[in-house]
Amino acid sequence: MESSPINRLPPDSLHQIFSSLPLRDIMVSRSVCKFFNQLLTSQYFTEIISTRPPLNLLALRPPHHHSHRHNNGHAANIRPHIHVYDPEQNQWYRFNLDFLPFRSPQPVASSSGLIYLWGDSIDLTESSSKSLVACNPLTRQFKVLPQLGSAWSCHGTVLVDSVNRVMVLTELAALYYSGTVIANQWLKFSSNLPSKPRSPVLMSSSVFALCDVGSPWRSQWKLFSCKLTNLTITHTNWVCLEKHEWGDIFDIIKRPRLLRGNGDSKLLMIGGLKSTFSLNPACSTILILRLDLESLEWEEAGRMPLDMYRGFQESSKFKVFGGGDRVYFSAKRMGKLAMWDCWQGWRWIDNVPGYADGLCRGFVFDAKLTLMP
Repeated sequence: MESSPINRLPPDSLHQIFSSLPLRDIMVSRSVCKFFNQLLTSQYFTEIISTRPPLNLLALRPPHHHSHRHNNGHAANIRPHIHVYDPEQNQWYRFNLDFLPFRSPQPVASSSGLIYLWGDSIDLTESSSKSLVACNPLTRQFKVLPQLGSAWSCHGTVLVDSVNRVMVLTELAALYYSGTVIANQWLKFSSNLPSKPRSPVLMSSSVFALCDVGSPWRSQWKLFSCKLTNLTITHTNWVCLEKHEWGDIFDIIKRPRLLRGNGDSKLLMIGGLKSTFSLNPACSTILILRLDLESLEWEEAGRMPLDMYRGFQESSKFKVFGGGDRVYFSAKRMGKLAMWDCWQGWRWIDNVPGYADGLCRGFVFDAKLTLMP
């Protein structure tokens, strides 16, 4: 590369040339050679393009058997990584996580260009507690959040909002970290939810979660919310959101899940559309409902086509993830994902990597070449 004419150009000129490329092309250019990688990962170049709009990608969480193999040492030669999907290009990428000094990193959430993951210490003599880490795989930078006990990583759901405030939520308690707390510590609150929170979402300075308030024989789902400004010294103040006009909105959906909608004023609820009101009814398709948090009005956002739903109808279990303008669906033994795009409708995604049984989990990753805060 030393004899190449491009190597004779001054760094400022090269930075100017590459800064005119779209972010997607910059990511590809970094893998061309070592010289390009060093040039395009420098702090100066990163600051130049830090205001570039992010790429809206889907990141897949590693399958459980993947982490077990790492913990047992059977696949120590495999570099830790995360698979991401670009819906605009219909293409899969692989981002390495080998810059992290942790064993078996488990990505769980993302916000503002950062991926949050649990990691085990590389020192086998240390305790089994996990660390919650924020990292940017594009800039290969990371930051370790204050230490947490291992029980939180096993039973807690990690939530992150658009300004990187973090909450780890369980049925009994919640931990909250804003990055500006005195002594850089987590704040702990007891939770007064009536049952285990299902698919909680942190957005618009509030936490939203579904709870089953029914009996052991029949589920009855309710939507609860808690404003971050209402966190007290002792507990979180959850409020049940309901309106008389909603009618039987929760009765027509089987096993509902919540996802973040587009912006900070929309919330999505996804589940099977019940065919009857019997005790254990079959579903006719999968329904996507959208709640406007300002007017508290529901509307139908999407309905899975029947020919696509047949693949999920035959599966005993399926997952829903994503958010914003796109929702993704996976099921056992399917080998592909279904995607709903609020502008382009429904389609299949093939060549899903790393999942033998086809049951994937994931989250939205807005990839940006930004430095760690």
